[in-house]
Amino acid sequence: MKPIRVLLADDHTVVLEGLRALLAAQGDIAVVGEAQTGRQAVRLAGELLPDVIVIDIAMPLLNGLEAARQILAAHSDAKLLILSAHCDDAYVEQALELGAAGYVTKQTSALVLSRAIREVHQGRQFFSPSIARRLRTRQQQSPQGASGERARHSAKLTSREVEVLQLIAEGKANKQTAAELGISIKTVEKHRQRVMSKMDIHDTAGLTRYAIAAGIIESGPLVRLK
Repeated sequence: MKPIRVLLADDHTVVLEGLRALLAAQGDIAVVGEAQTGRQAVRLAGELLPDVIVIDIAMPLLNGLEAARQILAAHSDAKLLILSAHCDDAYVEQALELGAAGYVTKQTSALVLSRAIREVHQGRQFFSPSIARRLRTRQQQSPQGASGERARHSAKLTSREVEVLQLIAEGKANKQTAAELGISIKTVEKHRQRVMSKMDIHDTAGLTRYAIAAGIIESGPLVRLK
């Protein structure tokens, strides 16, 4: 039997090394690629066509959720498993809306992660037990609420606008953003203005606060206010 070919995406080298070692010990799972930014994950997903993509949410240049959206837009049959330290409902909802096949927390064991990869590979969904319990409860409740509103707000932005917003919130100047995305500075400025208009936000600090609230970036080392 051929091993399940997995692409790992996480911005921490030590996490990648640990995951690679844990999965190699399973015997039926082979790590065929590793990415440390969302942009690398998108590129490698197209080049390697892995069976399962295990991707973190908090990554520089392009967050995991937006990377997942771009991967699925280009490869609708891609099977994505979110592996994140974040387990609040807003992130889970966004992942499900994008089409992720599963969501497990970084606190999970190697056995649970390997099981999740196998389940996703077989075309089934898989969630960490705590997330699965919450999902069952929420199915009986109204989808309204702050987290749902947050997801809807993010949906107003195009994929390119989310990319520009993340780079701005990470402290990148227009020139740096243009170079990263391969577009002109004028185009970056147009995207920035459209984001501000859609979100009714008129300064960089406000854009950064919105990016944190929408789950596009984390409040932490990635955020550099000027």
